[in-house]
Amino acid sequence: MIKRLIAFFTFVIILGFSFQSIAQLTQEELAERGKWEKFLRTAKIIKGVDIGEGITKPKRLFFKKGDIEGSGVWKRPSGIDAGVFDKWECEIAAYEMDKLLGLNMVPPTVERRYRGRKGSVQLWFPLEISELERLKQDIPIPPDKLESYEKAIYLHRAFDSLIANSDRTLQNIRYTKDWRLILIDHSRAFRSSRFYTDKLIYGKYGSRKDKCFEKLPRAFVEKIKSLDFKKIRKAVDFYLTYSEIEAILIRKKFLLKEINEMIKEKGEDQVLY
Repeated sequence: MIKRLIAFFTFVIILGFSFQSIAQLTQEELAERGKWEKFLRTAKIIKGVDIGEGITKPKRLFFKKGDIEGSGVWKRPSGIDAGVFDKWECEIAAYEMDKLLGLNMVPPTVERRYRGRKGSVQLWFPLEISELERLKQDIPIPPDKLESYEKAIYLHRAFDSLIANSDRTLQNIRYTKDWRLILIDHSRAFRSSRFYTDKLIYGKYGSRKDKCFEKLPRAFVEKIKSLDFKKIRKAVDFYLTYSEIEAILIRKKFLLKEINEMIKEKGEDQVLY
């Protein structure tokens, strides 16, 4: 069992995102990801414990299937809670959009019932530190990881702008021990109100103009260009509403407009890689 556990968590660490390929999993890793989705859906729940952090009152569920054990974060926020928009379905939709765009920065997330209630469960990653903790402790990014770190930050800003994730805090930007960036907490994404369809969250014309996405992978931008209602619906199934999908497509236009303006101003090689 110990060997299987080591193999399981070794895969989990690898699964996040390789800086060498900028958030692109190998074909082997992509093939294995489906197995962990199935594990989260079908493994026996051994126990659930409260997690101290997070206003959505998440729980950590512990699973076992055969001789493999693992855990995940289970959430069930729904609709407007204390005046704040929260939906567990958005956690799953964010993961599916992550896969659709080839981002591969969001841990496997699926629907799972716990004590008779539907919710989302996300594979537990052995994450070393959050951006909040890094800044508090004044921990510098290693020089050999700095370029990759900056590219990963730009990538998450573009992704969060596309999905209108209004709750990307320093606490839910997390790093593995070798400084690979993992994105968690998307229950407040996919906003469709006018505030989130008139502009992006990040960027020159966004709500947070001081935080831009200066460089992006060509492959990622091409995937954004190819998005349409049918592709998104197929990816997210019915975890998003019609209006939430339409809002993504509106933001897609804003995002591509800003990227094109950056290319005209700086040159394509300075923006895309």
